[in-house]
Parts: sequence; C-alpha cells; structure tokens
Amino acid sequence: MKNTNFIISAGSDGEDVEDRAEVGLDVELRELVFGEDQHGLRLDRALVDMVPEFSRSYLQQLIELGGVTVNDNIAFKASVRVKAGDAGVIELRPTPQSQAFKPEQMSLNIVHEDEHLMVIDKPAGLVVHPAPGNWSGTLLNGLLAHDAGVMNLPRAGIVHRLDKDTSGLLVVARTRPAMDALIKAIAARDVGRQYVAIAHKSWSGSRQRQVDAAVGRDPRNRLRMAVVDLEKSAGKTARTDIELLENSDLGCLVRCTLHTGRTHQIRVHMTSIGHPLLADLTYGGSVSAFIQRQALHAYRLSFVHPMSGRQMAFNAALPDDMKAALDHWSLRYNPSI
Repeated sequence: MKNTNFIISAGSDGEDVEDRAEVGLDVELRELVFGEDQHGLRLDRALVDMVPEFSRSYLQQLIELGGVTVNDNIAFKASVRVKAGDAGVIELRPTPQSQAFKPEQMSLNIVHEDEHLMVIDKPAGLVVHPAPGNWSGTLLNGLLAHDAGVMNLPRAGIVHRLDKDTSGLLVVARTRPAMDALIKAIAARDVGRQYVAIAHKSWSGSRQRQVDAAVGRDPRNRLRMAVVDLEKSAGKTARTDIELLENSDLGCLVRCTLHTGRTHQIRVHMTSIGHPLLADLTYGGSVSAFIQRQALHAYRLSFVHPMSGRQMAFNAALPDDMKAALDHWSLRYNPSI
C-alpha cells in the first residue's frame, strides 16, 4: 500500500483566502489527495486518516456545512465513498483538537528505540492521546517533542493505548510501514500483552480461568463499559485469560493475558467474575491508602519486529504503589513470572 499523500496549502487561490480573512474567519484550507489507503472509504473516515488532529464528529460537521470539496464539488454527505487519486479541499477552523497536536517536552521512559518503533513504559496518570479534558500533557505531545517525524503519522504512531491510570508497556511506531504492520499484528492477535492486577476477594476454584464475554457500553451508565449480550446490546467479542499468582484473605494477585483489546476489558472482565480491581472505583473497587488508581500494570509486551522479523519481548518493573498495596495484603510478586 502506498503512503497517504498529504499536502498543506494556503488555499485553492489567493483571492479565496483574502475574502475569508475580510469577514474575520480564522480558517485554514488544506488540499488533500486521497491515496490507496483511503480508496473505497467513507469521506469522513478517509478524512480521519488525512487530518488526524481533528475528531471524526468535527469532520462530519464540516462536511454537513459544505466545508469539504471533492474533485471541485462540494460534498455534503459523510457517507460518500472516495477513490484513490481524488483531490479535495477541506476548510479547517482551530479547535482544541487541532491545538492539541503540538510538541511538549516531557520525560519518557523509553525501554527500546530504533528507527521504526519505540517501546515506552508509561506511568500511571499519563493520558495517551488528547481527548476532552486532556488536550495537552499527553503521551502524544511528548512523542512529538521526542521525534518530530511522527507528526506525519496518524495519531503520532500510537497503535494501541493504556487507560490513563494503568501503567506499563506500549509500542509506538515511528514509520508508516511499521505502523501498518503493527496494527495488522494487533488485529491478528500476534502481539502478546500481559498484565498483573491486584483484585478484591480471595480467589477460589481453578488457578486459571478464561473469560470470553463481549464488552460494550453499559446500558445503565454510558460512561462505563460492561459485559453485554450481543443479541440485545452493541458490543464486541472479548477474551481474557486470567491466572492466579498469589492469594490472601483480603484479595489476590492475578496475571491477565489479552486476546482482544476492548476498552477497559480487563477491568470489566475482572468485575464480571466477582473480583473488581483494587481502587477501581468505576467498576466496583474500593479505595486504598496505598494506591490511588486501579491496580493494573502492563508488565510484558512481545511481538515480532515489523521490519527485521526479530522476536521482541520486554518486561516493566512493578510500580511502587502496587508494591505497597501487595505488601499491605501480604501478597508476593515474582518479577520473573
């Protein structure tokens, strides 16, 4: 697949830009040439690829307002399909989303780095991608400061995410070929992602358990996710393998292996089997004096390097707050698991 062509222009002609300036509109016109990666996509979906610093909902609004032309015709429908080679112009106005894509110097714990990708150990509290309420200070902003080249990649090379209050490892692409390959590997479940979690209640029964339950929006609370019946509610299939590592009267330490990557998957699946994560107030966990966020850490990440074909595997040490919580519950953690 060819890389997306992305051309930034002052406008289709100088007169148009001047006319808009006279009426006081703060706008930017971008000329776009849709590539093979966008061939056959809905216009709004294709624009997400081309202008990743804006949300899909915002781009749909621009389309409805006549702010997008394709092959010199105004496109009023987001559902229209584009073809490779189609040329367009989009009229952009500054939004918090567009301002969010700017470099910000921050300390990144880079576990591995080469010309194609990075593996980062993310601390709890760091948002991965800009979103309402967190338009700055995100991992994406730090990536742009570390490597300006990732500005040319959708989402600055981020191919998967961790919740704000989940710590641990994630891989970030630095080139488009690496990004495309990593996305395919994740979709094919060829990227190994393992977590350790501290959960409420003493474990009983088999030390190993597989939870195969679809996850979707909680019909009773749209701000949460939940296990759902796909015949009644929207959702996606989800599977987590859970293994008991240590047990005590107060709770348990478990290892969770993801086979899918749904929003809040581990947190939802653990709650569904009666073991909400320690301090995970959203999903039934109780507060703790030793840890102020859900006790979940992405400790192991493994994959085949998309360019070299070499097997890669990384481990991240347990954060101090989880160590303190384990000590309080008389649970031991073996880093060599």
